[in-house]
Amino acid sequence: MMPPQDCALLTPEEMGRADRLAMTAGVPGIALMENAGRAVATAIRRRWAPRPVAVLCGPGNNGGDGFVAARHLAGSGWPVRLFLLGVREALKGDAAHHAALWAGPVAPLGAKLPEDTALVIDALFGAGLTRDVEGIARAALEGAGQRGLPIVAVDVPSGLDGASGAVRGYAPAAALTVTFFRKKPGHLLFPGRTLCGEILVADIGIPSGVLKSIAPRTFENAPPLWLDAYPWPRPDGHKYRRGHALVAGGAVMTGASRLAARAAARAGAGLVTLAAPAVTFPIYAAALTGVIVQPVAGTDDFAALLGDERRNAILVGPGAGTGPASEELIRAALATRRSVVLDADAFAAFAGRAAELAALIGGPTVLTPHEGEFRRLFASDHDKLTNARAAARISGAVILLKGPDTVVASPDGWAAVNANGPPDLATAGSGDVLAGIVLGLMAQGMPASLAAVAAVWLHGEAAACFGPGLIAEDLLDRLPAVLRELRAGGARYQNG
Repeated sequence: MMPPQDCALLTPEEMGRADRLAMTAGVPGIALMENAGRAVATAIRRRWAPRPVAVLCGPGNNGGDGFVAARHLAGSGWPVRLFLLGVREALKGDAAHHAALWAGPVAPLGAKLPEDTALVIDALFGAGLTRDVEGIARAALEGAGQRGLPIVAVDVPSGLDGASGAVRGYAPAAALTVTFFRKKPGHLLFPGRTLCGEILVADIGIPSGVLKSIAPRTFENAPPLWLDAYPWPRPDGHKYRRGHALVAGGAVMTGASRLAARAAARAGAGLVTLAAPAVTFPIYAAALTGVIVQPVAGTDDFAALLGDERRNAILVGPGAGTGPASEELIRAALATRRSVVLDADAFAAFAGRAAELAALIGGPTVLTPHEGEFRRLFASDHDKLTNARAAARISGAVILLKGPDTVVASPDGWAAVNANGPPDLATAGSGDVLAGIVLGLMAQGMPASLAAVAAVWLHGEAAACFGPGLIAEDLLDRLPAVLRELRAGGARYQNG
Protein backbone atom coordinates (compact mmCIF):
# COMPACT_ATOMS: atom_id res chain seq x y z
CA MET A 1 0.00 0.00 0.00
CA MET A 2 1.35 3.42 -0.89
CA PRO A 3 2.31 5.61 2.10
CA PRO A 4 0.01 8.48 3.11
CA GLN A 5 2.66 11.01 2.08
CA ASP A 6 2.09 9.94 -1.53
CA CYS A 7 -1.37 11.52 -1.13
CA ALA A 8 0.15 14.88 -0.12
CA LEU A 9 -0.99 18.02 -1.92
CA LEU A 10 1.65 20.74 -2.03
CA THR A 11 0.92 24.43 -2.26
CA PRO A 12 3.05 26.39 -4.74
CA GLU A 13 5.15 27.63 -1.84
CA GLU A 14 5.69 24.08 -0.58
CA MET A 15 6.55 22.91 -4.09
CA GLY A 16 9.17 25.66 -4.28
CA ARG A 17 10.63 24.34 -1.03
CA ALA A 18 10.66 20.82 -2.49
CA ASP A 19 12.68 22.08 -5.46
CA ARG A 20 15.16 23.85 -3.22
CA LEU A 21 15.53 20.87 -0.88
CA ALA A 22 16.16 18.62 -3.88
CA MET A 23 18.89 20.94 -5.10
CA THR A 24 20.42 21.07 -1.62
CA ALA A 25 20.45 17.26 -1.71
CA GLY A 26 22.48 17.38 -4.92
CA VAL A 27 19.90 17.38 -7.73
CA PRO A 28 20.78 20.32 -10.04
CA GLY A 29 17.99 22.69 -10.98
CA ILE A 30 18.78 22.25 -14.67
CA ALA A 31 18.21 18.49 -14.21
CA LEU A 32 14.83 19.06 -12.55
CA MET A 33 13.78 21.31 -15.44
CA GLU A 34 15.11 18.84 -18.02
CA ASN A 35 13.15 16.04 -16.39
CA ALA A 36 9.99 18.14 -16.22
CA GLY A 37 10.06 19.19 -19.85
CA ARG A 38 10.93 15.69 -21.01
CA ALA A 39 7.98 14.32 -19.01
CA VAL A 40 5.67 16.73 -20.84
CA ALA A 41 7.00 15.64 -24.23
CA THR A 42 6.75 11.97 -23.33
CA ALA A 43 3.15 12.35 -22.16
CA ILE A 44 2.26 14.06 -25.43
CA ARG A 45 3.91 11.42 -27.61
CA ARG A 46 2.01 8.71 -25.77
CA ARG A 47 -1.36 10.37 -26.36
CA TRP A 48 -1.13 11.98 -29.79
CA ALA A 49 0.39 11.22 -33.18
CA PRO A 50 2.87 13.81 -34.51
CA ARG A 51 1.18 17.08 -35.50
CA PRO A 52 2.06 20.80 -35.60
CA VAL A 53 2.62 22.00 -32.04
CA ALA A 54 2.68 25.55 -30.72
CA VAL A 55 4.68 25.85 -27.49
CA LEU A 56 3.76 28.97 -25.52
CA CYS A 57 6.56 29.85 -23.10
CA GLY A 58 6.43 32.35 -20.28
CA PRO A 59 9.27 34.39 -18.79
CA GLY A 60 9.97 32.09 -15.82
CA ASN A 61 10.66 28.47 -14.97
CA ASN A 62 7.36 27.32 -16.47
CA GLY A 63 8.61 28.69 -19.77
CA GLY A 64 11.89 26.86 -19.24
CA ASP A 65 9.95 23.59 -19.00
CA GLY A 66 8.33 24.55 -22.30
CA PHE A 67 11.70 25.01 -24.03
CA VAL A 68 12.73 21.52 -22.92
CA ALA A 69 9.44 19.97 -24.09
CA ALA A 70 9.81 21.72 -27.46
CA ARG A 71 13.35 20.40 -27.88
CA HIS A 72 12.35 16.81 -27.13
CA LEU A 73 9.34 16.88 -29.45
CA ALA A 74 11.36 18.44 -32.27
CA GLY A 75 14.03 15.80 -31.71
CA SER A 76 11.34 13.15 -32.24
CA GLY A 77 10.38 14.65 -35.60
CA TRP A 78 7.37 16.68 -34.50
CA PRO A 79 6.81 20.04 -36.23
CA VAL A 80 7.27 22.54 -33.39
CA ARG A 81 6.94 26.33 -33.24
CA LEU A 82 7.94 28.14 -30.07
CA PHE A 83 6.42 31.43 -28.94
CA LEU A 84 7.86 33.44 -26.04
CA LEU A 85 6.14 36.01 -23.85
CA GLY A 86 8.95 38.51 -23.51
CA VAL A 87 12.46 38.33 -24.93
CA ARG A 88 14.92 35.48 -24.78
CA GLU A 89 17.66 37.69 -23.34
CA ALA A 90 15.56 38.39 -20.24
CA LEU A 91 15.37 34.72 -19.20
CA LYS A 92 17.40 33.82 -16.13
CA GLY A 93 18.89 30.79 -14.41
CA ASP A 94 17.75 27.34 -15.43
CA ALA A 95 15.24 28.74 -17.93
CA ALA A 96 18.00 30.67 -19.72
CA HIS A 97 20.16 27.53 -19.78
CA HIS A 98 17.48 25.44 -21.48
CA ALA A 99 16.44 28.24 -23.82
CA ALA A 100 20.02 28.28 -25.09
CA LEU A 101 19.72 24.57 -25.96
CA TRP A 102 16.73 25.22 -28.22
CA ALA A 103 18.06 25.36 -31.78
CA GLY A 104 14.88 26.49 -33.47
CA PRO A 105 13.48 29.98 -33.92
CA VAL A 106 11.79 31.82 -31.08
CA ALA A 107 8.85 33.97 -32.16
CA PRO A 108 7.20 36.62 -29.98
CA LEU A 109 3.87 35.46 -28.57
CA GLY A 110 0.96 36.90 -30.50
CA ALA A 111 -2.77 36.84 -30.02
CA LYS A 112 -3.29 34.44 -32.93
CA LEU A 113 -1.52 31.12 -33.37
CA PRO A 114 -0.64 29.70 -36.82
CA GLU A 115 -3.57 28.26 -38.74
CA ASP A 116 -2.05 24.79 -38.94
CA THR A 117 -1.58 24.49 -35.16
CA ALA A 118 -3.05 21.18 -33.98
CA LEU A 119 -1.87 21.09 -30.36
CA VAL A 120 -0.82 23.74 -27.84
CA ILE A 121 1.59 23.44 -24.92
CA ASP A 122 0.71 26.02 -22.28
CA ALA A 123 3.98 26.78 -20.49
CA LEU A 124 3.21 30.43 -19.77
CA PHE A 125 2.59 30.61 -16.03
CA GLY A 126 2.84 28.07 -13.23
CA ALA A 127 0.81 27.42 -10.10
CA GLY A 128 2.29 30.31 -8.13
CA LEU A 129 0.95 33.06 -10.38
CA THR A 130 0.19 36.18 -8.34
CA ARG A 131 -1.58 38.34 -10.94
CA ASP A 132 -4.36 37.95 -13.45
CA VAL A 133 -3.67 36.57 -16.91
CA GLU A 134 -4.33 39.37 -19.37
CA GLY A 135 -3.14 40.97 -22.58
CA ILE A 136 -1.42 38.92 -25.29
CA ALA A 137 -1.17 35.81 -23.07
CA ARG A 138 -4.89 35.77 -22.44
CA ALA A 139 -5.71 36.47 -26.07
CA ALA A 140 -3.51 33.59 -27.26
CA LEU A 141 -5.01 31.13 -24.78
CA GLU A 142 -8.58 32.25 -25.47
CA GLY A 143 -7.97 31.92 -29.20
CA ALA A 144 -6.68 28.37 -28.80
CA GLY A 145 -9.73 27.50 -26.74
CA GLN A 146 -12.15 29.01 -29.23
CA ARG A 147 -10.58 26.94 -31.99
CA GLY A 148 -11.02 23.76 -29.93
CA LEU A 149 -7.30 22.98 -29.97
CA PRO A 150 -6.16 20.41 -27.40
CA ILE A 151 -4.08 22.16 -24.75
CA VAL A 152 -1.43 20.48 -22.62
CA ALA A 153 -0.80 22.49 -19.45
CA VAL A 154 2.61 22.46 -17.78
CA ASP A 155 2.05 22.28 -14.00
CA VAL A 156 -1.38 23.98 -14.16
CA PRO A 157 -3.39 25.72 -16.87
CA SER A 158 -2.03 29.28 -16.89
CA GLY A 159 -4.17 31.48 -14.67
CA LEU A 160 -5.13 28.71 -12.27
CA ASP A 161 -4.14 29.35 -8.64
CA GLY A 162 -2.41 26.18 -7.48
CA ALA A 163 -3.28 26.77 -3.84
CA SER A 164 -7.01 27.46 -4.18
CA GLY A 165 -8.24 26.31 -7.59
CA ALA A 166 -9.41 29.87 -8.32
CA VAL A 167 -8.96 31.45 -11.75
CA ARG A 168 -6.82 34.57 -12.02
CA GLY A 169 -8.41 36.49 -14.87
CA TYR A 170 -8.58 33.60 -17.33
CA ALA A 171 -7.45 29.99 -17.50
CA PRO A 172 -7.84 27.63 -20.46
CA ALA A 173 -9.44 24.21 -20.28
CA ALA A 174 -6.64 21.69 -20.76
CA ALA A 175 -6.98 18.21 -22.19
CA LEU A 176 -3.96 17.14 -20.15
CA THR A 177 -2.10 18.71 -17.23
CA VAL A 178 1.38 17.43 -16.44
CA THR A 179 2.48 18.38 -12.95
CA PHE A 180 5.53 17.34 -10.98
CA PHE A 181 6.30 15.39 -7.78
CA ARG A 182 2.89 15.92 -6.16
CA LYS A 183 -0.46 17.45 -7.09
CA LYS A 184 -1.49 20.81 -5.74
CA PRO A 185 -4.80 21.68 -4.05
CA GLY A 186 -5.79 23.69 -7.12
CA HIS A 187 -5.78 20.55 -9.23
CA LEU A 188 -8.66 19.16 -7.15
CA LEU A 189 -10.57 22.22 -5.93
CA PHE A 190 -13.21 23.74 -8.18
CA PRO A 191 -13.16 25.38 -10.64
CA GLY A 192 -9.58 24.24 -11.11
CA ARG A 193 -10.50 20.58 -11.40
CA THR A 194 -12.77 21.28 -14.35
CA LEU A 195 -9.89 22.96 -16.23
CA CYS A 196 -7.08 20.44 -15.74
CA GLY A 197 -8.42 17.57 -17.84
CA GLU A 198 -6.41 14.41 -17.26
CA ILE A 199 -3.81 15.01 -14.54
CA LEU A 200 -0.44 13.27 -14.78
CA VAL A 201 2.03 13.52 -11.89
CA ALA A 202 5.57 13.07 -13.21
CA ASP A 203 8.62 12.03 -11.21
CA ILE A 204 11.34 14.57 -11.96
CA GLY A 205 13.94 13.38 -9.47
CA ILE A 206 12.88 15.13 -6.27
CA PRO A 207 13.61 12.72 -3.38
CA SER A 208 10.44 11.76 -1.52
CA GLY A 209 12.32 12.38 1.72
CA VAL A 210 11.92 16.14 1.28
CA LEU A 211 8.32 15.72 2.42
CA LYS A 212 9.54 15.09 5.95
CA SER A 213 11.01 18.60 6.05
CA ILE A 214 8.00 20.17 4.37
CA ALA A 215 5.50 18.35 6.63
CA PRO A 216 2.49 18.88 4.34
CA ARG A 217 -0.90 19.31 5.99
CA THR A 218 -3.14 18.89 2.94
CA PHE A 219 -3.87 15.58 1.24
CA GLU A 220 -5.93 14.02 -1.51
CA ASN A 221 -8.43 11.75 0.17
CA ALA A 222 -7.64 8.09 -0.43
CA PRO A 223 -7.64 4.86 1.62
CA PRO A 224 -3.94 5.10 2.61
CA LEU A 225 -4.87 8.09 4.79
CA TRP A 226 -7.31 6.15 6.98
CA LEU A 227 -7.34 2.45 6.17
CA ASP A 228 -5.07 1.49 9.08
CA ALA A 229 -7.63 3.00 11.47
CA TYR A 230 -10.69 1.47 9.81
CA PRO A 231 -12.80 -0.42 12.42
CA TRP A 232 -13.17 -3.81 10.79
CA PRO A 233 -15.12 -6.32 12.93
CA ARG A 234 -12.88 -8.33 15.23
CA PRO A 235 -13.06 -12.12 15.43
CA ASP A 236 -13.90 -11.88 19.13
CA GLY A 237 -16.24 -8.93 18.75
CA HIS A 238 -19.99 -8.57 19.22
CA LYS A 239 -22.56 -5.88 18.49
CA TYR A 240 -22.10 -4.08 21.79
CA ARG A 241 -18.40 -3.59 21.09
CA ARG A 242 -19.21 -2.04 17.73
CA GLY A 243 -20.96 0.97 19.20
CA HIS A 244 -24.52 2.18 19.54
CA ALA A 245 -25.54 5.06 17.27
CA LEU A 246 -28.47 7.34 18.06
CA VAL A 247 -30.25 9.31 15.35
CA ALA A 248 -32.70 12.11 16.12
CA GLY A 249 -35.65 11.63 13.78
CA GLY A 250 -37.70 14.41 12.24
CA ALA A 251 -41.43 14.88 12.52
CA VAL A 252 -42.05 15.75 8.86
CA MET A 253 -39.13 14.75 6.62
CA THR A 254 -38.91 11.22 7.91
CA GLY A 255 -36.90 9.91 4.97
CA ALA A 256 -33.77 11.87 5.90
CA SER A 257 -33.21 10.30 9.31
CA ARG A 258 -34.23 6.86 8.05
CA LEU A 259 -31.51 7.03 5.39
CA ALA A 260 -29.00 8.18 7.99
CA ALA A 261 -29.91 5.41 10.44
CA ARG A 262 -29.60 2.71 7.78
CA ALA A 263 -26.28 4.16 6.65
CA ALA A 264 -24.91 4.03 10.21
CA ALA A 265 -25.85 0.38 10.37
CA ARG A 266 -24.30 -0.33 6.95
CA ALA A 267 -21.10 1.38 8.11
CA GLY A 268 -20.84 -1.14 10.93
CA ALA A 269 -22.43 0.34 14.05
CA GLY A 270 -23.44 -2.60 16.23
CA LEU A 271 -26.77 -1.05 17.17
CA VAL A 272 -28.69 1.94 15.85
CA THR A 273 -31.58 3.64 17.62
CA LEU A 274 -33.79 6.19 15.90
CA ALA A 275 -35.54 8.57 18.26
CA ALA A 276 -38.90 9.08 16.54
CA PRO A 277 -41.36 11.84 17.42
CA ALA A 278 -44.44 10.11 18.78
CA VAL A 279 -46.64 11.44 15.98
CA THR A 280 -44.52 9.76 13.30
CA PHE A 281 -43.50 6.68 15.27
CA PRO A 282 -45.69 4.35 13.17
CA ILE A 283 -43.98 5.52 9.97
CA TYR A 284 -40.51 4.85 11.33
CA ALA A 285 -41.48 1.56 12.96
CA ALA A 286 -43.05 0.23 9.77
CA ALA A 287 -40.18 1.32 7.52
CA LEU A 288 -37.14 0.23 9.51
CA THR A 289 -35.94 -3.26 10.31
CA GLY A 290 -32.69 -3.84 12.10
CA VAL A 291 -32.93 -0.35 13.61
CA ILE A 292 -34.43 0.24 17.04
CA VAL A 293 -37.22 2.81 16.82
CA GLN A 294 -37.85 4.59 20.10
CA PRO A 295 -40.77 7.05 20.45
CA VAL A 296 -39.95 10.38 22.08
CA ALA A 297 -42.32 13.16 23.07
CA GLY A 298 -39.73 15.93 23.32
CA THR A 299 -36.30 16.94 24.52
CA ASP A 300 -36.73 15.30 27.93
CA ASP A 301 -37.38 11.92 26.35
CA PHE A 302 -34.39 12.41 24.04
CA ALA A 303 -32.24 13.32 27.03
CA ALA A 304 -33.40 10.14 28.72
CA LEU A 305 -32.12 8.12 25.77
CA LEU A 306 -28.80 9.92 26.13
CA GLY A 307 -28.70 8.80 29.73
CA ASP A 308 -27.57 5.41 28.48
CA GLU A 309 -23.84 5.95 27.92
CA ARG A 310 -23.67 2.97 25.62
CA ARG A 311 -25.25 5.23 23.01
CA ASN A 312 -21.85 6.62 22.18
CA ALA A 313 -22.44 8.46 18.88
CA ILE A 314 -25.28 10.86 18.15
CA LEU A 315 -26.58 12.43 14.94
CA VAL A 316 -28.85 15.49 14.94
CA GLY A 317 -30.01 17.34 11.87
CA PRO A 318 -31.45 15.25 9.03
CA GLY A 319 -35.11 16.23 8.81
CA ALA A 320 -35.00 17.69 12.32
CA GLY A 321 -36.57 21.04 11.45
CA THR A 322 -35.20 24.51 12.12
CA GLY A 323 -37.12 25.59 15.23
CA PRO A 324 -36.15 25.84 18.90
CA ALA A 325 -36.73 22.11 19.40
CA SER A 326 -33.82 21.28 17.11
CA GLU A 327 -31.52 23.59 19.03
CA GLU A 328 -32.50 21.85 22.26
CA LEU A 329 -31.64 18.46 20.76
CA ILE A 330 -28.26 19.76 19.61
CA ARG A 331 -27.48 21.18 23.03
CA ALA A 332 -28.44 17.90 24.69
CA ALA A 333 -26.28 15.87 22.30
CA LEU A 334 -23.21 18.09 22.66
CA ALA A 335 -23.55 18.18 26.44
CA THR A 336 -22.76 14.45 26.56
CA ARG A 337 -19.21 15.12 25.22
CA ARG A 338 -19.63 11.92 23.20
CA SER A 339 -19.16 11.63 19.44
CA VAL A 340 -21.64 13.92 17.67
CA VAL A 341 -22.45 14.53 14.02
CA LEU A 342 -24.43 17.65 13.11
CA ASP A 343 -26.00 17.87 9.67
CA ALA A 344 -28.65 19.68 7.62
CA ASP A 345 -31.17 21.54 9.81
CA ALA A 346 -28.65 21.75 12.64
CA PHE A 347 -26.94 24.62 10.84
CA ALA A 348 -30.11 26.61 10.38
CA ALA A 349 -30.81 26.24 14.09
CA PHE A 350 -27.54 28.07 14.88
CA ALA A 351 -27.45 30.39 11.86
CA GLY A 352 -25.17 33.36 12.54
CA ARG A 353 -24.17 31.98 15.94
CA ALA A 354 -20.99 30.04 15.20
CA ALA A 355 -19.29 31.19 18.40
CA GLU A 356 -22.26 30.07 20.50
CA LEU A 357 -22.20 26.63 18.86
CA ALA A 358 -18.43 26.39 19.31
CA ALA A 359 -18.83 27.02 23.03
CA LEU A 360 -21.02 23.91 23.26
CA ILE A 361 -18.56 21.59 21.50
CA GLY A 362 -16.40 19.62 23.87
CA GLY A 363 -16.24 16.10 22.47
CA PRO A 364 -15.44 14.59 19.07
CA THR A 365 -17.74 16.44 16.68
CA VAL A 366 -18.17 16.49 12.91
CA LEU A 367 -20.15 19.20 11.13
CA THR A 368 -21.29 18.28 7.60
CA PRO A 369 -22.61 21.42 5.85
CA HIS A 370 -22.91 22.06 2.15
CA GLU A 371 -21.79 25.47 0.90
CA GLY A 372 -25.12 27.20 1.57
CA GLU A 373 -25.38 25.82 5.11
CA PHE A 374 -21.75 26.73 5.74
CA ARG A 375 -22.42 30.36 4.83
CA ARG A 376 -25.33 30.50 7.26
CA LEU A 377 -23.02 29.55 10.11
CA PHE A 378 -19.52 30.76 9.26
CA ALA A 379 -17.81 33.55 7.37
CA SER A 380 -17.06 32.56 3.79
CA ASP A 381 -14.53 35.12 2.63
CA HIS A 382 -11.83 32.92 1.13
CA ASP A 383 -11.35 29.77 -0.92
CA LYS A 384 -13.00 26.54 0.17
CA LEU A 385 -9.93 25.00 1.78
CA THR A 386 -9.11 28.13 3.76
CA ASN A 387 -12.73 28.55 4.83
CA ALA A 388 -13.01 24.96 6.05
CA ARG A 389 -9.76 25.20 8.02
CA ALA A 390 -10.82 28.46 9.64
CA ALA A 391 -14.21 27.04 10.62
CA ALA A 392 -12.58 23.94 12.12
CA ARG A 393 -10.22 26.09 14.15
CA ILE A 394 -12.99 28.38 15.38
CA SER A 395 -15.51 25.64 16.19
CA GLY A 396 -13.21 22.94 17.52
CA ALA A 397 -15.04 20.47 15.27
CA VAL A 398 -14.04 18.57 12.17
CA ILE A 399 -15.60 20.36 9.19
CA LEU A 400 -16.84 18.21 6.32
CA LEU A 401 -17.64 20.87 3.73
CA LYS A 402 -19.60 19.07 1.04
CA GLY A 403 -19.62 19.60 -2.70
CA PRO A 404 -18.03 18.17 -5.84
CA ASP A 405 -14.70 18.91 -4.16
CA THR A 406 -15.60 17.99 -0.57
CA VAL A 407 -13.05 19.24 1.95
CA VAL A 408 -12.50 17.73 5.40
CA ALA A 409 -10.62 19.97 7.82
CA SER A 410 -9.51 19.25 11.37
CA PRO A 411 -9.06 21.85 14.13
CA ASP A 412 -5.30 21.18 14.10
CA GLY A 413 -5.00 22.35 10.47
CA TRP A 414 -4.90 18.93 8.80
CA ALA A 415 -7.13 18.78 5.71
CA ALA A 416 -8.05 16.49 2.84
CA VAL A 417 -9.69 17.18 -0.52
CA ASN A 418 -11.91 14.48 -1.99
CA ALA A 419 -11.89 13.75 -5.71
CA ASN A 420 -13.79 10.49 -6.23
CA GLY A 421 -17.38 11.73 -5.89
CA PRO A 422 -19.24 11.67 -9.22
CA PRO A 423 -21.88 14.24 -10.26
CA ASP A 424 -24.54 11.56 -9.71
CA LEU A 425 -24.31 12.33 -5.96
CA ALA A 426 -26.28 15.52 -6.56
CA THR A 427 -29.51 13.84 -5.51
CA ALA A 428 -31.83 14.23 -2.53
CA GLY A 429 -30.83 12.22 0.51
CA SER A 430 -27.21 11.54 -0.44
CA GLY A 431 -26.01 13.90 2.28
CA ASP A 432 -28.12 12.09 4.87
CA VAL A 433 -26.44 8.83 3.89
CA LEU A 434 -23.03 10.47 4.23
CA ALA A 435 -23.83 11.76 7.72
CA GLY A 436 -24.98 8.27 8.70
CA ILE A 437 -21.75 6.68 7.49
CA VAL A 438 -19.72 9.18 9.54
CA LEU A 439 -21.92 8.37 12.54
CA GLY A 440 -21.49 4.63 12.14
CA LEU A 441 -17.70 4.88 11.93
CA MET A 442 -17.49 7.18 14.95
CA ALA A 443 -19.72 4.81 16.94
CA GLN A 444 -17.06 2.16 16.37
CA GLY A 445 -14.37 4.41 17.79
CA MET A 446 -12.82 5.80 14.62
CA PRO A 447 -11.31 9.28 15.28
CA ALA A 448 -13.51 12.08 14.01
CA SER A 449 -11.26 13.37 11.23
CA LEU A 450 -10.50 9.88 9.92
CA ALA A 451 -14.15 8.85 10.14
CA ALA A 452 -15.06 11.90 8.08
CA VAL A 453 -12.53 11.30 5.29
CA ALA A 454 -13.26 7.57 5.19
CA ALA A 455 -17.00 8.21 4.96
CA VAL A 456 -16.58 10.74 2.16
CA TRP A 457 -14.43 8.37 0.12
CA LEU A 458 -16.73 5.36 0.68
CA HIS A 459 -19.73 7.52 -0.21
CA GLY A 460 -18.09 8.64 -3.46
CA GLU A 461 -16.88 5.18 -4.38
CA ALA A 462 -20.31 3.65 -3.83
CA ALA A 463 -21.82 6.29 -6.10
CA ALA A 464 -19.16 5.79 -8.78
CA CYS A 465 -19.70 2.04 -8.71
CA PHE A 466 -23.45 2.46 -9.18
CA GLY A 467 -23.26 5.06 -11.93
CA PRO A 468 -26.09 6.91 -13.70
CA GLY A 469 -29.60 6.83 -12.27
CA LEU A 470 -28.33 6.90 -8.69
CA ILE A 471 -30.72 7.70 -5.85
CA ALA A 472 -29.74 7.87 -2.21
CA GLU A 473 -31.04 4.41 -1.37
CA ASP A 474 -28.66 2.92 -3.95
CA LEU A 475 -25.69 4.09 -1.89
CA LEU A 476 -26.80 1.88 0.98
CA ASP A 477 -27.04 -1.15 -1.29
CA ARG A 478 -23.70 -0.53 -3.00
CA LEU A 479 -21.67 0.18 0.15
CA PRO A 480 -21.16 -3.48 1.17
CA ALA A 481 -19.50 -4.30 -2.18
CA VAL A 482 -17.09 -1.38 -1.77
CA LEU A 483 -16.24 -2.46 1.77
CA ARG A 484 -15.81 -6.06 0.67
CA GLU A 485 -13.23 -5.16 -1.96
CA LEU A 486 -11.51 -2.70 0.37
CA ARG A 487 -11.10 -5.34 3.06
CA ALA A 488 -9.92 -7.90 0.50
CA GLY A 489 -7.11 -5.56 -0.47
CA GLY A 490 -8.21 -4.50 -3.94
CA ALA A 491 -5.20 -2.91 -5.63
CA ARG A 492 -6.99 0.19 -6.88
CA TYR A 493 -8.17 0.91 -3.34
CA GLN A 494 -4.87 0.15 -1.65
CA ASN A 495 -3.10 2.52 -4.05
CA GLY A 496 -5.55 5.36 -3.58
